[in-house]
Amino acid sequence: MNYRELGRTGWRVSTISFGAWAIGSSWGSVDDRESLDALRRAVDLGVNFFDTADVYGDGHSERLLAQLKRERREEIHIVTKAGRRLSPHSASGYNRENLTAFIERSLKNLETDTLDLVQLHCPPTAVYYMPEVFGVLDDLVKQGKLRHYGVSVEKVEEALKAIEYPGVQSVQIIFNIFRQRPAELFFDQAKRRRVGILARLPLSSGMLAGKMTRTSTFSTDDHRAFNRHGESFDRGETFSGVDYDLGLQTVEELRPLLPAGWTMAEFSLRWILMFDAVTCAIPGAKRPSQVEDNSRAADLPPISDSTMQQVRAIYDRRIREQVHHYW
Repeated sequence: MNYRELGRTGWRVSTISFGAWAIGSSWGSVDDRESLDALRRAVDLGVNFFDTADVYGDGHSERLLAQLKRERREEIHIVTKAGRRLSPHSASGYNRENLTAFIERSLKNLETDTLDLVQLHCPPTAVYYMPEVFGVLDDLVKQGKLRHYGVSVEKVEEALKAIEYPGVQSVQIIFNIFRQRPAELFFDQAKRRRVGILARLPLSSGMLAGKMTRTSTFSTDDHRAFNRHGESFDRGETFSGVDYDLGLQTVEELRPLLPAGWTMAEFSLRWILMFDAVTCAIPGAKRPSQVEDNSRAADLPPISDSTMQQVRAIYDRRIREQVHHYW
């Protein structure tokens, strides 16, 4: 495993980290014993950074991570998110009373007095233009409820606005072979301000793992079945906003670029780590074998410049029109 600095926190976090959405909810059936085995295996392999949210299984994912932390002596960092419990999910709901309540609930779920890092959970764009919201987070840091805070965003515009606030230590953003826009401007700005970048959906909801086909099916409680057109939340969260059949076709065009012995998942994750502005990729996993597959990407050699250029050409030709100017 390799490690990179996260913003100005002083932490060095594993470049392949652990996304804990899948062990909480919205990714089909899950078994807690298997989920805990996956978490334990991640720590065994050097993963020290775990991403969750208070709405993943209504706090279930947070509680599983609390159990992991009770069991292990290794230093691990758990980042959670707040805001999506709001109903309706409106900018006005991001106020002191609600944010404090969300934080108190996560403190209880994670069995701690201080949260390592809390991210606003893809709030409405208007929130990024409300300095008072970030003032509340500053106060929670002063009170000892949080060590650090950041944001999870849908759009590059939101990321650029967020890093204007001096307390923002990290930005979680969708970045993968199908969503390349963040690298064009935002990455340089984040590096200049020493803000960490957490690349979420690195495998594009599993599409870039290269195992899906036209006949693949998903259970009714899996967002890949119920949110393909944004029925429940932003459609960009499901297959990166790319049409399913187009995604399959593009994966097949990418496949010949893989170095000998590499899987599509390894290639897709190593591609992300070619960008030094990225602190870590946070693929999800529900089983130890998935953790092992993901973690191998951290130790692979660099991808050649020629191959990187070919990946970009495929993106420009096949994917760009569907996603580039929407997020």
